[in-house]
Amino acid sequence: MPLMTWNDKLSVGVRILDDDHKHLVDMVNKLFDGMRAGHAKAVLGPILDELVEYTKVHFAHEEDFFAKTQYPGASTHKAEHDKLTQQVHDIQARYKAGALGILSLEVMEFLKTWLVNHIQVEDKHYTHHLNTHGIH
Repeated sequence: MPLMTWNDKLSVGVRILDDDHKHLVDMVNKLFDGMRAGHAKAVLGPILDELVEYTKVHFAHEEDFFAKTQYPGASTHKAEHDKLTQQVHDIQARYKAGALGILSLEVMEFLKTWLVNHIQVEDKHYTHHLNTHGIH
């Protein structure tokens, strides 16, 4: 059973960003499934690395749209991105340093909660602005 499931409540009305969010949900689920199955560091490490890298790609997509449309909430939103990026880098560093238990249910719940809350609250703020500027 997946940790989280994509649904229409998570849609921000911008296809590329929705596709990014779906991919992030899939990666969080892969990480969760691997953790529950007790996979070794060799398996979980690459999944965590991919999640970290794809998060950067997604944030760059959003921030590019913000710059192109002069989104007024860009700096606040970017600060949220920076905060999560730092938290995920910390998780990754501890995991790579040998703290295999770092991928706990608590960490997985954090990732799920952050992703859902960020999309449903923070990301929903830009939907109207981007759509008004022709980004769907």
